[in-house]
Amino acid sequence: MSEYESAHKGALRLKGVGDVSEAKKKKKDKSNSRRIQQMMASKKNEEEKRKPALDKRTPAQIAFEKMQEKRQMERILKKASKTHKQRVEDFNRHLDTLTEHYDIPKVSWTK
Repeated sequence: MSEYESAHKGALRLKGVGDVSEAKKKKKDKSNSRRIQQMMASKKNEEEKRKPALDKRTPAQIAFEKMQEKRQMERILKKASKTHKQRVEDFNRHLDTLTEHYDIPKVSWTK
């Protein structure tokens, strides 16, 4: 009987079930989003301050990076201009125009 002396006697309790866990709920921290925005703004300011001092790029490299950023912004705006539903409709129209050559052939072991 000594093996069973340390066993817990009573009802089983489940984690997360009970009056203690139901009463406590975490509140959203509104100041957290403000802190993140301030941190992002401060990082941008720091990067702007560092660029002139540490900028060892050639004018061609600077122009290349500016054009890359511009093209990336254009791509983002182009993708954001259509909703998912519109993209699906356009894709379905495109698939309708394709010939049957592009269909997936049926494969069967019996034939």
